[in-house]
Amino acid sequence: MKVTRRREAMVQAVLSGMTEVAALCDHFGISEVTVRRDLRALADDGLILRTYGGAASVSTHAPEESLEQRSHSFQAEKDAIGAAAAAHVAPGDTVFLDAGTTTAALAKALASRQDIKVITNNLLVVQTLAGSHVAVTMIGGDVRESSMSTFGPIAQLGLSRFTFDKAFLGADGVVPGRGLCEATVEQAYLKECIIRQAAKVFVLVTADKLNRDSQQHWTPVEKPWTLVTDAMPGHAGLHAFENLPGVKTESVDLALRSH
Repeated sequence: MKVTRRREAMVQAVLSGMTEVAALCDHFGISEVTVRRDLRALADDGLILRTYGGAASVSTHAPEESLEQRSHSFQAEKDAIGAAAAAHVAPGDTVFLDAGTTTAALAKALASRQDIKVITNNLLVVQTLAGSHVAVTMIGGDVRESSMSTFGPIAQLGLSRFTFDKAFLGADGVVPGRGLCEATVEQAYLKECIIRQAAKVFVLVTADKLNRDSQQHWTPVEKPWTLVTDAMPGHAGLHAFENLPGVKTESVDLALRSH
C-alpha cells in the first residue's frame, strides 16, 4: 500500500476508535517505527492528535449540554458510580467534589456520613449536604449557571488554601493521553488546580464520555488516578485506559447493584 493511501486509511482507523500503536501495527501489517512515523506526519498535518502510546481524533466543538439535560441523563449509572466512589472515602477524609451531576450523585451517597469533610465548588453538592451531618466548605468565585458551580480567580485562590485526601472529578469527556475536556479554559484550569492539591485523584464518568473530545479545553492528569465508570471490561471506550500507565480502572456493574 502506498504511503499516502495507508495514511488516509490510518486516519479513518483512528476515527473509528483504533487508537493504539500496537493495534495499528497489527491492522496494517507494518512495524511500530512506521506507525509512529505515520502518526507523527498525520499530527503535523492537523488530522489527528498524538497521545501516549497512540493517537486520538480531532473532533469539532459540540454545544455543551444544559444542566437540565445532564440532570436527566444516565441517572441510574451516575448513582451507581457515586455509590462506588463513596466506598473510597475513609473516616476522617477531607475530599473535594468537583462540579457536575455525577459528583452530585456521589454527594447523595455521602449524605449519611458524619466522619468526613467535603470541600466543593458544586452548588448541587451543597444543596444535597446542607441538611446532613457532613461538614461542607464551599469554594467561592464566579457562578457558572450552566453547571451551578463556581470558577475563576477567587475559586483558584480558595483552592490554594486547602489540600485534600481525595479529589473526585467529573468531565465532559476523558481521552487517554490527553486528559479531561471541558467547555471553557477556566473550568479546565480549575480542575488542574484541584488535581495539584489532592493526594489521590478519581475521575467519575459515564461510559458515553470515554474517548469523547467534544470540547476544546483540556486538563492533563499528571499523577496516578482512578477511573470509575459504568463501562464494563471489554467496552471499546474503556480498553485504552486499561493499559495506560498510572491509571486504575473500576467498572460499576449495574446489574449487580440492582439486586
